[in-house]
Amino acid sequence: MSRSSSLFVLLLFVFVFFLLAKVSEESKRTVSIPDELDDVVDDEEDEEWRRWGEKRRGPQRSSSEPPPDFSRMRPSEIQAELMRSHTGPSYGFVKLRLGVSRSREEIPEIAMKWSKLLRTGSVETKFMAFDLSTIMFTLERGQDIEELKEFVLSQPEAYEMKIGDLVYRRPGDPPLDEVIEMLRRKRSVAENQASTEDHVGYEDEL
Repeated sequence: MSRSSSLFVLLLFVFVFFLLAKVSEESKRTVSIPDELDDVVDDEEDEEWRRWGEKRRGPQRSSSEPPPDFSRMRPSEIQAELMRSHTGPSYGFVKLRLGVSRSREEIPEIAMKWSKLLRTGSVETKFMAFDLSTIMFTLERGQDIEELKEFVLSQPEAYEMKIGDLVYRRPGDPPLDEVIEMLRRKRSVAENQASTEDHVGYEDEL
């Protein structure tokens, strides 16, 4: 073999050796995940994920928003505005629909059902049976009154909600006093009719 051929074979051998070494080095490189991830920054987290599990804060008045003009408000509107800025717990009552027969066991069941439904949301409220037509509640944050009102008035068992001097009913529903008076009249008419029928039956027997 000539000297030039030997040199060519040697160079080819060296080239192949370095090529195989390069491939072997690349194959050893693997992706490793460290056990400690405290220093790892995930830029893909969105705002909703960061806030997950946090207690929802009530609406806060902006510093640039002008204060309400109480001189143009009705007393009920003034109290509602004050409730929105109230951060402590508040107490109130829910009057159930009248004219519906309920047992003593049903009232705590309704209160427990409402408490469980609101527990899944962001409004912290606890309902307790008060009497056969009333449920008492504790609202942890006064500024959540609007959310609580919407929930209570969406329940078929509820007629009106009262917190302080504020009374909330569905649009078109008459005040509770009018409902009570209407039920009394119906009962009186029914009793008079039953008394008349009994009297007529007694005369027929004679």
